[in-house]
Amino acid sequence: MKIEILYPELGNLFGDMANIRYLKLCLKDADFIETPLDGTPAFPDQDIDLIYMGPMTEHSQERAIRRLAPYREALETHIERGTHFLFTGNSMELLGKYIKTDEKELKGLQLFDMHAVRTMANRHNSLFLGETADAPHMTIVGFNSRFSHLYPSDSLPGFIKVIRGIGLNPQSAFEGIFINNFIGTYLLGPILVLNPPFAARFLRSLGIDTEPAFFTESLVAYQKRLAEFQDKKTRLD
Repeated sequence: MKIEILYPELGNLFGDMANIRYLKLCLKDADFIETPLDGTPAFPDQDIDLIYMGPMTEHSQERAIRRLAPYREALETHIERGTHFLFTGNSMELLGKYIKTDEKELKGLQLFDMHAVRTMANRHNSLFLGETADAPHMTIVGFNSRFSHLYPSDSLPGFIKVIRGIGLNPQSAFEGIFINNFIGTYLLGPILVLNPPFAARFLRSLGIDTEPAFFTESLVAYQKRLAEFQDKKTRLD
């Protein structure tokens, strides 16, 4: 199994590279390829099972778009063939039509019919509780910390139905997008560590039937956090 981490020196905010550290514990025999910003990605020429990118600064988004632009068609091919993707935080915004900033409109890779609106004077921080939109349904917890909101077309399927907290934007009933094994989510945490039932399902979708690392211990923490987020006395904003 090959897992490619795109630009880890950029997409490393909020501790979300722990998703990769956790996968390394779960997939000890997998080949993890870390592609730096000045490197050549593996996915255009190799069969990759999972492509990962984490959250980054707003300035880094522009740099990442420039570096990925020559490989747009290869990314599109992988998405269409059902290669697994996990893009967390604001990294999924790169694949939309554009990111509207306070000063300009930054052209994206235009792989999905969506756009982001960034307002640097208004950071959004909150907790999140939701349920995966596709079966088998499972409850997801996570955190938001962002300057932007995403506005997808109605044709893009959502990843998680909002129970409490905010979705892709303040009016959206869904958080994230999920299409052809591409998962894009604003949720931080990191999502795989915070949600062991989902981590197990994610591994199964990759063809791995073994129990995730530290499953029993992380499940105890998940259940405690879930009870707290479900408690209406707990503020999520």
